[in-house]
Amino acid sequence: MTGASSGIGEETAKGLLAAGYIVYAGARRVDAMRSLEAAGARVLSLDVTDDASMTAAVDAILRETGRIDVLVNNAGYGSYGALEDVPLDEGRRQFEVNIFGLARLTQLVLPTMRAQRAGRIVNVSSVSGKIGEPFGTWYHASKHALEGLSDSLRMELRPFGIDVVIIEPGATRTAWGGIARDSLTRHSGEGPYRDGARVHIRMMASVSEGSLPGPPSDVAATIVKAVRSSRPRTRYPAGGGARIALFLRRTLSDRGFDTVIRLATDRARRSMNKVQY
Repeated sequence: MTGASSGIGEETAKGLLAAGYIVYAGARRVDAMRSLEAAGARVLSLDVTDDASMTAAVDAILRETGRIDVLVNNAGYGSYGALEDVPLDEGRRQFEVNIFGLARLTQLVLPTMRAQRAGRIVNVSSVSGKIGEPFGTWYHASKHALEGLSDSLRMELRPFGIDVVIIEPGATRTAWGGIARDSLTRHSGEGPYRDGARVHIRMMASVSEGSLPGPPSDVAATIVKAVRSSRPRTRYPAGGGARIALFLRRTLSDRGFDTVIRLATDRARRSMNKVQY
């Protein structure tokens, strides 16, 4: 699995170990996975933006075990900022990590899974793959792309006995929120989008610090459930507010959902004004 050095990835690795799986935990920061290694995971240096790194990781697993039954694509991050402000190189990096690295690693494991006539690809998406929000253009675009990729891949691989499952986390207590807010501050904290960006940062911080986010172990438990199921669902909402957000998106019109986001933004703006007063 990828992105195993912290948060959802780390907790998922622990959950799979507890369920009796042989777990190969991959991340760029190998030192951050020492506790997983002590728990029995086999840690790998893995960078999903480096083809050689991914190829070496898959080759090492096949040399040691001769098979790959499950791939959990969890690595990712959130790039935030107004589209006008974010350099295209950053947009490309967002897709490189969230989509192209995932797709390449999937390519590398599929020959083995096809030969086995069995396997499972678990892609960690987000409720952001179904909704939009201001200043999240590149992140949401990457997760919308992941949803489409996964749906198409599921149909392609069905004849080979390979399942494709999408996990859609909502608010989760990880380092993700702080990274996203820092990105928004860096790209749009000044300039023409400053006022809206600062309100949105306030709103994101309020959500992160409130009672809505669940622990990463909740999402990890859902991933383990999807891995262990004999007939998994195509999608699993998980974490704080995921089901509510997806329900609202299904039932409201586009402009209706825009209004929900605008009301949340207005609430954050009023909160900021009270503090300033």
